[in-house]
Amino acid sequence: MDGMDQKPELEPRPVRDSISEISEMALPNDANPLGNLIGGKVMHLVDICAAIAAARHSRRPVVTASVDYMTFLHPVHIGELVTLKASVNRVFHTSMEVGVKVIVENLRQRSVRHTSSAYLTFVAIDRDGHPTPVPPVTPETETEKRRFEEAGRRREYRLKSRARG
Repeated sequence: MDGMDQKPELEPRPVRDSISEISEMALPNDANPLGNLIGGKVMHLVDICAAIAAARHSRRPVVTASVDYMTFLHPVHIGELVTLKASVNRVFHTSMEVGVKVIVENLRQRSVRHTSSAYLTFVAIDRDGHPTPVPPVTPETETEKRRFEEAGRRREYRLKSRARG
């Protein structure tokens, strides 16, 4: 029997155990005609970083259920270092909201700026592809507690929006 057949332990886990960080250079192959990183590439990186955080927390394969919110505050210029940081904000039985922040660094100028933020929902799945329960997340810091509460409000809004059709 492999690990996928066993029931995952559903003891609460701290947010810090889900933290994921990835970095990548913005390369010319991913540029738009203005010389900036295309938004789809940023979205791709956001999805990967968030999926890692969700999988770290659930210790299960995860699938993206929705992208609730995504901002593009500033362009990412080719040659800049893109760093994404993600963590689980809240768990809702089989789903998890993950927040992602995108930071861009111009290595020559030594400048750093926040360029994007996103909230994604992931569902943990079992070996048959069915949703499976996820351990609760325990926010410890004031920021984590605020994100936990905000995630609950976003979920209520999503559910009301879905019910309206």
